[in-house]
Amino acid sequence: MGRSRSTAKRKTRRNPRSNPRGVLRISAAGYGFVQTAEGEFFVPSSKMGGAFDGDMVELAPSHVNPQHKQPHKGRSGKKGDKPSGRVVRVVGRAHESIVGRYEVAEPFGVVVPEDRRIPYDIFTMRKDYPHVQDGDAVRVRIATYPSRTEAATGIIEEVIGRADDEDLAIDVIIARHKLETAFSDASLEQARDARVDGEEALREGYRDLRDRFVFTIDPADARDFDDAISIEKVDGLVRLGVHIADVSHYVPWNSSIDLDARRRATSVYLVDRVIPMLPEELSSDICSLKPGEPRRVMTADLYLDENFEVKRRIFYPSLIESHARLTYEEAQEALDGMPVASVGKDLAVRLASLHDVACGLANKRRQAGGIDFDTTEAKVKLDADGAPVDIVLRRRTDATEMIEEAMILANSEVASYLHERGFPSLYRVHEPPSPESLAELVPVLQEFDYLKTVSASAFSAGNPKAIQAVLQRAAGRPEAELVSMLVLRSMKRAEYRSECEQHFGLASDAYTHFTSPIRRYPDLVVHRMLKAHLFGKSETFEQQVHNLTWLAKHSSAMERIAETASRESQEYKLVEYLSHDVGAAFDAVIAGVASYGFFVRLDNTAEGLVPLKELGDEYFALDAKRHQLVGQESGAAYRLGQRIRVVLEAANPRERKLDFRLAAKGR
Repeated sequence: MGRSRSTAKRKTRRNPRSNPRGVLRISAAGYGFVQTAEGEFFVPSSKMGGAFDGDMVELAPSHVNPQHKQPHKGRSGKKGDKPSGRVVRVVGRAHESIVGRYEVAEPFGVVVPEDRRIPYDIFTMRKDYPHVQDGDAVRVRIATYPSRTEAATGIIEEVIGRADDEDLAIDVIIARHKLETAFSDASLEQARDARVDGEEALREGYRDLRDRFVFTIDPADARDFDDAISIEKVDGLVRLGVHIADVSHYVPWNSSIDLDARRRATSVYLVDRVIPMLPEELSSDICSLKPGEPRRVMTADLYLDENFEVKRRIFYPSLIESHARLTYEEAQEALDGMPVASVGKDLAVRLASLHDVACGLANKRRQAGGIDFDTTEAKVKLDADGAPVDIVLRRRTDATEMIEEAMILANSEVASYLHERGFPSLYRVHEPPSPESLAELVPVLQEFDYLKTVSASAFSAGNPKAIQAVLQRAAGRPEAELVSMLVLRSMKRAEYRSECEQHFGLASDAYTHFTSPIRRYPDLVVHRMLKAHLFGKSETFEQQVHNLTWLAKHSSAMERIAETASRESQEYKLVEYLSHDVGAAFDAVIAGVASYGFFVRLDNTAEGLVPLKELGDEYFALDAKRHQLVGQESGAAYRLGQRIRVVLEAANPRERKLDFRLAAKGR
């Protein structure tokens, strides 16, 4: 007889198992990962199935014996235990067009993507584009995507720059991230027509604060000044005035300027230029709080007692004139007691008072669980021709902390004011880190002996006091900045939301961005909401509220794009600067360890790879838990955070890539 009825039923009723789906993230090394509902899968470079980085893909999991170690490599190139898979179908494409370099290969013109995470060349017919030269940067719209049997083909939409253009690399970064560089004619016309008109402002109800001693402190190369400070004693309290450019007066909802600014969502600060969110007439002139010029602002007067508690807060529009414009360097010199030509007695007294308040606010925030990270920012200085001539390192100082604490307080107070009244707005939210991401750092911290006095379980659980203790223990040690960077990377990204939730890093139950409306669209939104609460809702209020969720998501996405473009432009010029030092030796710290070598970070923040082959003929095994490579014969170890001496072997600005080898001992 045939199969039993029960067996037949069971087989006919089985539904085919659906394959896992997720977004493919490809590393520069060529392999990728896909996070799915079933977990994260590793995808070898040979199993991409024509998918690009960012595509939504369907995977076929590899069938492996679970008792055997997985053959793939993890995020850092090390062997792991994630299941492998191959792409069987691209469900959704992330790229309609690609930016790349045009290479002549008769009868074809081949576009090689600038983004190394896109591992496929795009083919065009050379005869269709005779005007495009070998080496030009182009944007190509994809006509057919690659498959196992066919190459990708495309249509060239524009030539971004010629091969011999000086600024081609930065232009390519701008094009790849689709950053808008031109404003509409209507926006420019509206910006040109804008006027401060102080007397009109007073008739409209702005308070006249032109007699109040107001000043700005900004970086030396700042092009716009959207925040100013005043500080004095009033009725036994310290009145800290935070005065922010009243951008919303000039940029009404749904105006041409607003639509342009809304799409951009942020200014982008590249190594050689700024792509402003607002036209120059506003960002660098009418809205910029220049010394001696009347300016419309939104003022937050915050009255603090001797314990730095806010006893009273008042928000209102006002008219100010800045009495002084200081750089951070000048302010720091004044705090250090050095004579500064631009700092008179009145200003010196106010700087000292602001410093005392900032220290009190910072200590209060840390006691509440706020976390401070010791990071260094590198800015490449260029000459008139755009060539890199120096690397300037920017670190936190008393002067930068003064302004930072004043802005944090103003942002917190505006957020809590609106939230307590149930009024709609945008908020800055920072979720607590996942225990898994912090737990991965525990073996590293144990290597540094940091957890003898700090509970590893408390640190892994995200206890802010434990995280603080680790950072404080690292302070002053050679690996301090690396530890700070590792902990920072384990944190989740802050983002904008229309719901008020906690900001973990600042230990704040309500936080927003109010202090930079010239360069951030969410701040402009917050100004509009604050005005609506103070003076009544406009005809477009409900429309604005309806768009808050979308604006939050869009602004968060554009912020990430702007940060990436800014970092890439700095890295390009940093590598270009170091290309003149090939063969030179540098002090470095090991910033990452993988099975194929280790990454080093120079004191100027540049990072590069020391490949395994540079360590000699000995076999080095990766100890993933302790983040180190260990020689199987000598026992020599290279571990995360170790200080070493390296020699620069090669510098490739186009790929923003540095290669190093170990320096000979004794050098």
